[in-house]
Amino acid sequence: MKALVIGATGSTGKFLTEQLLNDNNYSSVVTFVRKPSGKSHPKLAEHIVNFENVELFKDLITGDVLFSCLGTTLKAAGSKEKQWKIDFDIPAAFAVEARKNEVKSFVLVSSYGASAQSNVFYSKMKGKLEDYIANLNFEQYVIFRPGPLVREDSDRLGEKIAVKVIRILNGIGLFKKFKPIETSLLAEKLVKAPKVLSAGTTIVELDEIFNS
Repeated sequence: MKALVIGATGSTGKFLTEQLLNDNNYSSVVTFVRKPSGKSHPKLAEHIVNFENVELFKDLITGDVLFSCLGTTLKAAGSKEKQWKIDFDIPAAFAVEARKNEVKSFVLVSSYGASAQSNVFYSKMKGKLEDYIANLNFEQYVIFRPGPLVREDSDRLGEKIAVKVIRILNGIGLFKKFKPIETSLLAEKLVKAPKVLSAGTTIVELDEIFNS
């Protein structure tokens, strides 16, 4: 299989790319990045692109499965409008071109609680993205909804505090379904999904990720 990756330089994306390169089921891995990652591998093709105009490189979005790990925080983006552009507009644009180019599978990293009907901005944004891609009718569509992510060398203070608090609560038997997950483990589950799941839409909820 030929894998395509957006969000390849993020915490989950880095592990995902590495694991795809080491998996014999994937013959080639294509990443789309804003600047060179410095990574080199015989199976890797890295494209430096302007994400604001996917139309310019749409012909490069060809393969068997597109993985989307793209996302940011409101603080890093600077505004809800900018976060929406990164978390919704870019993955949506890639999905459209991938579908036109007959990419069969789409694997999306969404979020726990994602729902287009949510009153929470982030959850609503993720839910709307899920629905938008669903309407494109990929042969196989897999949605992962992880909870708090445990990232290596994370600079996201709020996320780090949340992970610590939830782990304490988990330790006394509370919020077991809201267990934090290491990005390396999430990446492992992402790589596996297109190979073992059936056609159609599959939603892998937080508590199911650990057992998938």
